[in-house]
Amino acid sequence: MNNAIVKKFGMVMASAMMIVGCGSVTQTSSTATNADDSDTIVVGGNFELTGAVAAYGNDISNGAKLAVEEINANGGVNGKQLTYVEADNKSDSNESAATATRLIDEEGASVIIGPSTTANFEAQVNPAETAKVPFIGPAVTSDGATTDENGDAYDYGFSVAFLNSFQGGAIARFANDKGFQKAAVLQDNSADYGQTLASEFTDAFEGQVVSTESYVSGDSDFSAILTNIKGQNPDVIFIAGYYTEAGTIIKQAREMGIEAAIVGPDGFGSEELSALAGEDNMNDIYYVSHFATGEDAPQAAQDFSADFEETYGKAPDAYAALGYDAVNIYAAAVEAAGTTETTAVAEAIAATTDFEGITGTITMKDDHTPNKTASIQEIQQNEVVGSTAVAPE
Repeated sequence: MNNAIVKKFGMVMASAMMIVGCGSVTQTSSTATNADDSDTIVVGGNFELTGAVAAYGNDISNGAKLAVEEINANGGVNGKQLTYVEADNKSDSNESAATATRLIDEEGASVIIGPSTTANFEAQVNPAETAKVPFIGPAVTSDGATTDENGDAYDYGFSVAFLNSFQGGAIARFANDKGFQKAAVLQDNSADYGQTLASEFTDAFEGQVVSTESYVSGDSDFSAILTNIKGQNPDVIFIAGYYTEAGTIIKQAREMGIEAAIVGPDGFGSEELSALAGEDNMNDIYYVSHFATGEDAPQAAQDFSADFEETYGKAPDAYAALGYDAVNIYAAAVEAAGTTETTAVAEAIAATTDFEGITGTITMKDDHTPNKTASIQEIQQNEVVGSTAVAPE
């Protein structure tokens, strides 16, 4: 999409917005495929607002809300205002499917933004594909999430996040460029997320992997595996998992005197990482992000950060930025299609080329995932002090 479209849908802060909670809507919305007959477009937010991954869901939903606000302030899309209907899937896959059905059938959603996790995203495939309603996963990174068992892209399913297979290799290439020679790998064996990341990192790392250890979600005592790692004296440790365990691993590693640099995936991208690790331990930490921050970030990202902080009282994380981009990609597709008819809009999303988003320049690939650059964030003294772009090979 061209820069004019991007500026129209993503760069101006204002206050006009229509946002409602799914449980509190009283008026009947038009059906998704007949939204051209209405003066509003219903954007459904299917997110984990409570439950195990609520930190992700709330941040993404807040980014989506901000995008809706700005779009409406600029006159809407094709003269129509957006109504954002936010719904809580309770971090549960069954609830995610039911929520998608409710947003489509009862609220007349023309698009669904979310959910946050792959399992919850995949749970809404059947209701959304059956209803022919586009659904965009802002933070879905699992390979194959947007394709069927034959490897063909779903007609209406998309992601705006890069894949785990890409970020695992990106972290390794960054480690190579930093000159690290000996790596230890800790992988979360609870899901494909950690396993894929660890495998891709190991394949791309040019030095020696001196230790590979595993844990499962919910573990809290990592002393045994960290003792093994300390004995191997690595100069870099890759934690292939989420902040929920990574923060504790960082804390215990530093308390044991392990001074190796620590690198991680996008699962590190929560303010809770520092809370779990302890601010004094947040040094020589590097992680993959979908969103560059700091003084060397692109101006559009800095503007978004300022607007988000003014609205919500805190700085945005990568998940908020992904939610923001997901809504803007949809809006640009509606503009390009000249209609809200869902099949035409889905085709326009699939044709997205060089969309200048907050999380990078996005071109949709055949599998309906983006070709885009990752940002490696460097943390020293609990502050992001720089970022390094890592492009797809």
